[in-house]
Amino acid sequence: MGVKRRMGRSRALVITVVALLAAGLVWGLGSAVAGSESPSPAAGKTVLHLGWTREPDNLNPFIGWGTPSYEVWALNYDLLVGFRPSDMANVPGIGLATAWETSPDGKVWTFTITDKATWQDGEPLTASDVAFTYNYCITNKMSMFIDYLTFITKVEATDATHVVFTCSKPKANMLGLWIPILPEHVWSKIKPADAEKAFKNPPPVVGSGPFQCVEWKRGSFVRMVANKNYWKGAPKVDEIVFQTYQNADTMTQDLKSGAIAAVWDIPEAQFRALSGNPDIKPISCVTIALNQLGMNCYTGAASMGNPVLRDVKFRRALNYAIDKDKILAVAYGGYGRLGTSLIQSQYYAPNSDYHWEPPADVQYTYDPARAKSELDAAGYTDTNGDGIRDYKGKPIELRLWSREQSISSQSAGKFIAGSLQAIGLKIDYSVMDENAIGAAQTNFTGKNGDVYAPDFDLFLWGWGGDADPNYILSVMTTDAIGSWSDCAWSNEEYDRLFLEQQTTIDLQKRIAIVHRMQEIIYDESPYIVLVYPNELEAYNQTQFTGWQRSLNNKGKVWFDALPGLYMNIQKAEVATGGGGSSTGLIVAAVAAVAVVLIVVVLLVRRRGRRSEVEA
Repeated sequence: MGVKRRMGRSRALVITVVALLAAGLVWGLGSAVAGSESPSPAAGKTVLHLGWTREPDNLNPFIGWGTPSYEVWALNYDLLVGFRPSDMANVPGIGLATAWETSPDGKVWTFTITDKATWQDGEPLTASDVAFTYNYCITNKMSMFIDYLTFITKVEATDATHVVFTCSKPKANMLGLWIPILPEHVWSKIKPADAEKAFKNPPPVVGSGPFQCVEWKRGSFVRMVANKNYWKGAPKVDEIVFQTYQNADTMTQDLKSGAIAAVWDIPEAQFRALSGNPDIKPISCVTIALNQLGMNCYTGAASMGNPVLRDVKFRRALNYAIDKDKILAVAYGGYGRLGTSLIQSQYYAPNSDYHWEPPADVQYTYDPARAKSELDAAGYTDTNGDGIRDYKGKPIELRLWSREQSISSQSAGKFIAGSLQAIGLKIDYSVMDENAIGAAQTNFTGKNGDVYAPDFDLFLWGWGGDADPNYILSVMTTDAIGSWSDCAWSNEEYDRLFLEQQTTIDLQKRIAIVHRMQEIIYDESPYIVLVYPNELEAYNQTQFTGWQRSLNNKGKVWFDALPGLYMNIQKAEVATGGGGSSTGLIVAAVAAVAVVLIVVVLLVRRRGRRSEVEA
């Protein structure tokens, strides 16, 4: 990490460290070696240390967009209606709503709010806070959540425990709105313009959830303390510390040593290396995620992308050049499934399967010869014999970007660059920071900065999403261009169906509409969906107990924006001659003491020397 640490300061200091290790007071030698700052361990408290290689981009739910940010919000805030971890069903009591009913026409929804919840600063939580949150988003058209709120015309608290939503049309996704409920006494003082641009929502973040974010040191850690007054009961650990790592190898070693209890988003090589360790449980998790090759489809005059990508025939041809089997096997280590359409497979129950699988007769298959013939037929030929296809007399050169934050993205990018070059395209392949890619996708120019001018060609990225498909469908709408849309594609039929599926209460009819929407995307190929990747996690099963997987034991144990998964995690009892096991902690402690004892011997022999090491 480039931080220089001095060694050999004094013999007395080393002896003190040995004593502390023997007493079990040094919380993790591995993290010290990593050089990353951590909050000091709280005496007498149970702290759950979790490792990630990413971190929140913002603590303000109107600004942040990264998965780590959502994990913090899910723990700090409650939803109106939550999701049951076992099957992602919307049931009473998971969120603040203990019951609800809807009018026969599906336009009026009445929710009963628990009377047991309080804000983390001690203020009471009432239906007025729920109404305030939704009205704040609707009245001010808050871009982060506005697509959830289509057709909601009025939200009012009729008393302290009831809130009524009035809609202009039936609202099929009413129970699946992932909008954190905010305290009116805090956010009513924040101007909406500031909420979307400048307000950082600094710790301590006031919410009503089971944990409260009290400290964030960018690049090092996020610390959350248990809400002992949580209305559904106090968590069984006192604190959670999300430790930020710059290196996945170091993170994995800290898991092995017992310095952290679980890790998220492990690269395939480190994941495989964990097998056979009796203390560690590695799990390959089904998620709602998809990874795709995206294209700049924007037809506006200010677009800075290559114009060939606006041609649906050109985009279709690229599908045949991509070997998804090879990408899944090599870039993702086989952890996942081949991607086809916008909504992934194996996530939904059979009776609510929103995933559309293209029939064999229309499915794009890996066929480089056909890719070439399709490009030839569309008029993209090599007119001067230099090996590069031309468009209006110029060679077709495309920028392809993969993400610095993803090894899988980079590996896939190399394969795709070679495949596209093999069919006669010039590819400028680069690995870029995801924030830079996002900035290029939402680039604006002009005197007033109000002219949308996306400055990219091809990119590799992915999406998570909500249990309800409305969110992932919304990012492909025309209205999302310049904000959530990362390919600036537009289709009138798709836009119409997006609104229709929101108002279709009959589940099977709604599924049919959602299938048609995926079919349109598949045909026009603004995305080439590559893989439905599994998330790779691992946890120490002897240090802590109570781990619970989502999706009926197919999903995650943490990092799924499901606070219920954290509630029963507790420190395992140390064996005292009878039951229980603490093998990982014992081995880590013995190893740490042994390392320091070796250091003592060396320092006694080299008493007058000082050395610097890169940590």
